[in-house]
Amino acid sequence: MSDAGTATAGTFVPSALPSIRARQALYILLGFSAGLPFYMFSTVLMLRLQAHGVGLVIIGFFAWVQLLPTFKFLWAPMLDQFDVPGFARFWGKRRGWIMLSQLGIFTAMIAMALTSSDADLAITALFAVLLAFWTTTLEVAADAWRIEIAPTQHEQGPVAAANLWGYRTAMVAAGSGALLIADQADWTISYLAIAAAAFLPFPILAAMRPDPAHGGNRWAALGAGLIASGLILFAAMLLTAAAGWLLLGAAAQLGVSDKTNVTPYVLVICMVPFLIMAAAIPRIRTLASGHPLRRSAAVGPYVDFFWRYAYGALLVLAFVSVYRMGDVLALNLSKPMIKQLGYSLSEIGRADSYVALIASIVGVGLGGLMAARWRWGVTLSIGAVFAALGNFGFVWLAHQTPSEATLYIATAADQFGNGMAGAIFVVYLSMLVNPRYPGAQYAFLSGFAFLLPRLLSGAGGAMVMQIGYDGFFILSGVVSLAAILFLPLIARIRPRGEGI
Repeated sequence: MSDAGTATAGTFVPSALPSIRARQALYILLGFSAGLPFYMFSTVLMLRLQAHGVGLVIIGFFAWVQLLPTFKFLWAPMLDQFDVPGFARFWGKRRGWIMLSQLGIFTAMIAMALTSSDADLAITALFAVLLAFWTTTLEVAADAWRIEIAPTQHEQGPVAAANLWGYRTAMVAAGSGALLIADQADWTISYLAIAAAAFLPFPILAAMRPDPAHGGNRWAALGAGLIASGLILFAAMLLTAAAGWLLLGAAAQLGVSDKTNVTPYVLVICMVPFLIMAAAIPRIRTLASGHPLRRSAAVGPYVDFFWRYAYGALLVLAFVSVYRMGDVLALNLSKPMIKQLGYSLSEIGRADSYVALIASIVGVGLGGLMAARWRWGVTLSIGAVFAALGNFGFVWLAHQTPSEATLYIATAADQFGNGMAGAIFVVYLSMLVNPRYPGAQYAFLSGFAFLLPRLLSGAGGAMVMQIGYDGFFILSGVVSLAAILFLPLIARIRPRGEGI
């Protein structure tokens, strides 16, 4: 398999991926590569912090590490404009960024393993942020390539489903495997094991044949790429540490602590992007095709989205912000709640292994099939309903006598609903994208879709302290259902044509 879309965004070499099966196999691999680290800076990290006596409110604050993917649109254009030195010379633009990202994931997870005592929470946060950054960068490169090689709704369904199969299989493997290893050994061994597994796709990609537009000496390109990657990873760590130091200093000056009720402030912050975009749309709508803002490599892809959809863009962004909110809110606090109910790490790990995997695969498969064949109103509604049922399952679990059977039922309901809604959502977002800007616009949409949910997720610990776990999971399920109210309005939105 070779890398399509290497020289410029939107370029595709049809002969590079001759069949849908080849595309699916590729995206199972890429999904697996991106899915392994996700639980390690989210669910597994929350349980690790809980085991070390960190308070629930602070654990909630750590959920803000997951905000990083929502801002991937800030650096997504860079992945379309620049090559990774060395790697791109032989493997092309997309694979070059993917290989750099995998090295970043591997080194960040090793660092998290070596600091697994969580004696210094600032250091824990630093490496968790780096892990989230490189995981997100991998997803940006892979998403751009996916949209290029499968530009229609019919083609996107199978490829998106394959990507999610790989992604969720890896999440299950990382989540269950990490917990089982931690219960039998310790957190350091757990993170080292997942780091080794996350690195496996790198040699597979390195062994692939060169990109059609490139070539040369494989080993020379690999050596140059490793040297350049080492310098890039070190620079990224320094920049992240400096930014973290400034943010922690600002929080201290503002008096933010685990005693602060941050929920009202978070809700206000969530409104700011919508106000800014609403103010900018009248000006954007008047821009001619040759205007510098529409031609800019940095902001042109985002200006194009608002130019095409006008005020409908605000409604679309509000809808996508709500659609997956229930899943995101439940993600970080479901496992601490289950642990508090008396389940062991091994019991949680077993539930997150084959039970979660089978339920997730079935949900993703059905979601991808529906997205490829049915009308959007029907598929999005069904996805929202099953996502809500997964959240309500945690309320049911909390009132049952602890047993692995009941844990399996709740886990299966959650993973089935998440898988189905996730597959439908990926295809829906992909169809909103202008094929001229696949990487940047998909990064913007998928990132913004999780901005509000992840901001609120960081306040989840404080919310549980106010309304309890039952109230929290009921609320998260109701929010998932609320997305259905948007659908009659969403169905009327049409993008403006290009020739204006």
